Amino acid sequence: MEQILVKLPSEMQREISEFQSVHHEAIEEIRIRTGSPVILLAGGKEYCLKGRYGRPLDSKLVQDIFNSVLDHSAYAYQDELSKGYITIEGGHRVGVCGRVILERGRIKAMKDISSLNLRRSREIIGVSDSLIPWLFDQKGRFLHTIIVSPPMCGKTTLLRDIVRNLSGLGFRVGVCDERSEIAGCYRGVPSFDIGHRTDVLDGCPKGEGMLMLIRGMSPQIIATDEIGKPEDIIGIESALCAGVGLLTTIHGKDREELLRSSIGNLVVSGVFKRYVYLSNTPRIGTITAVADEHNRILYTALP
Repeated sequence: MEQILVKLPSEMQREISEFQSVHHEAIEEIRIRTGSPVILLAGGKEYCLKGRYGRPLDSKLVQDIFNSVLDHSAYAYQDELSKGYITIEGGHRVGVCGRVILERGRIKAMKDISSLNLRRSREIIGVSDSLIPWLFDQKGRFLHTIIVSPPMCGKTTLLRDIVRNLSGLGFRVGVCDERSEIAGCYRGVPSFDIGHRTDVLDGCPKGEGMLMLIRGMSPQIIATDEIGKPEDIIGIESALCAGVGLLTTIHGKDREELLRSSIGNLVVSGVFKRYVYLSNTPRIGTITAVADEHNRILYTALP
């Protein structure tokens, strides 16, 4: 959390630290908006700060915090800002809203910043340990796996730890980290433990990235997050043709939603051999079921 707080004004740091000393839930997001108080998301609930920053913020303060987050070097983050967020040290993501600047119909930059969302990224070593045996066949071959989860249920945290475990088991893993969330790379260095046999393409579109990894790094398994675009499907088909294992995630609740999604054909054709379903009940990251390609439940309610 200190990596996030250091970007904020000292008095705001103090107010947030006081909140943490009273509440036992870990802070997940810090929302900073022009004309609104600072709002914290913790334990799935929203809380307003009570002191000076419990009052509406002016635009200059929001802009000053934005400059601090960027280390007063907006140019260095121009490419990331065109996607609406940046990744700071520690793998934490900062979402940004403001006035978009277009150049030849494409987003070039952003100015007049009005909103910031500082999202804390968390690493939980070992969260996938009990799941790993279910991702292999009887001959020890990795099975194409997809993690199915509604937003904010811990799918990226689980994916990251699976990558760490696979690397530790001796597999060469290529990570296509389009949104810099899996490895949390900061200036080329992963912020999280993803294993010694893992190569990362940071900030690269998934469809292109999967092809680049296959051509250049000869991975045995490719991991990526939140598939769904048509170009993602092309990358997946290329990985299948190359005999590379797939590990990915998608937003969803159950098999019926997947059948209606952009990967419906992949589900019907049985590409994925393992479906890992996540929930936030009773806590974030709860694995409610592991199923095979025929929707047969292999395991339920892993601790």
